[in-house]
Amino acid sequence: MSHTHHQTPRHDDGVHRPEHEHEHAHDRDRDSRHDHDDRGQAEILELDAEVLAQHMAAVTAWLPLKSEPRQIVDLGCGTGAGTFALLERFPDAHVTGVDSSAGHLRLLHEKAAARGVEGRTRTVRADLDASHWPDLGRPDLVWASASLHHMADPDRALASVRELLAPGGLFAVVELTDFPRFLPAHAPEKRPGLEERVHAAIDSFHAERVPHRGADWRTTLTAAGFTVEDERTLTVDIAGERSEAVGRYAYGSLQRIRAVAAPALAAEDLAALDELLDISGPNCLLHREDLAVRTERTVWAARRA
Repeated sequence: MSHTHHQTPRHDDGVHRPEHEHEHAHDRDRDSRHDHDDRGQAEILELDAEVLAQHMAAVTAWLPLKSEPRQIVDLGCGTGAGTFALLERFPDAHVTGVDSSAGHLRLLHEKAAARGVEGRTRTVRADLDASHWPDLGRPDLVWASASLHHMADPDRALASVRELLAPGGLFAVVELTDFPRFLPAHAPEKRPGLEERVHAAIDSFHAERVPHRGADWRTTLTAAGFTVEDERTLTVDIAGERSEAVGRYAYGSLQRIRAVAAPALAAEDLAALDELLDISGPNCLLHREDLAVRTERTVWAARRA
């Protein structure tokens, strides 16, 4: 969703080539698009953290720890939803947030300073799809929330986690079962069931681009040399009513998937979706009072076998 907290590989090498000015222009255009996408994703991550804060706190409280962790690594930390939940849950811990997005890490650092916990946080920019990771210490808790399914080679990443984790340490994998739903089944009035058709329209796209979404991580973790000690699925059903945050969360989420869904939608469905996204219209998602956040979040807690 993150949703989310995903690794965004960089394809530029950072080398300036003044003799090829057209390449400069292309790079600037690409970087501008990347920064814009980063900002858009950061907004969704911030709303996700705000709306699902209680559920995140419930996950951290459930973790089957043998002792309170002192060193934690948050893989694919995004803008810090997991990082700050972990810092609050474990007041003596230090958290290292790892992500490929410089913009996300900058925002995390700014939030840490504003909350007075900058001394307990460190940010590391890294591509978790790389064969070698930077030095992340020897954590006794590794946290990966909505990040594993974005990795090109999760098996390689899990092997790196296994080497990284301190003896007896815990590895917590948190994944949303699917994208959240926001509208009731009878909405919108002109095209009931629109939201399900929008998600069906993007299923094939995500099956190709994000093949590990919805994976059975128990099987994958076991194959990678972990023992899954416990597993829990939490149902998320948050009534939006007049919640501005839920409205903005619904709007931002559907807005971001519109372009992908559009080619597979009937013209009437696309028009109805655009009506929901028209901030100047009376039927915009931002004005609805019947929204909710409905999804499931599964947590696997594992140790090295």
